[in-house]
Amino acid sequence: MPAFDETPDRLITIKEVSRRVGLGKTMIYRKIAEGTFPQQYKLSPFAARWSEAEISKWISDVKHGFEGKLRKV
Repeated sequence: MPAFDETPDRLITIKEVSRRVGLGKTMIYRKIAEGTFPQQYKLSPFAARWSEAEISKWISDVKHGFEGKLRKV
């Protein structure tokens, strides 16, 4: 059996996504519609979750800017 070095990906709620990225629910769904934010996974008609790894990558991409430069804070 192969050994896995990666931690399993967690699925997180919109509340957690919003807290991490600093955007409200409406803006998150607008960015999904524009294709500039990771899509949610529908677990049921009433439950959606996002990949924690995809959200972390999106945050990292935004921090590095569209020109690939790390922004100074």
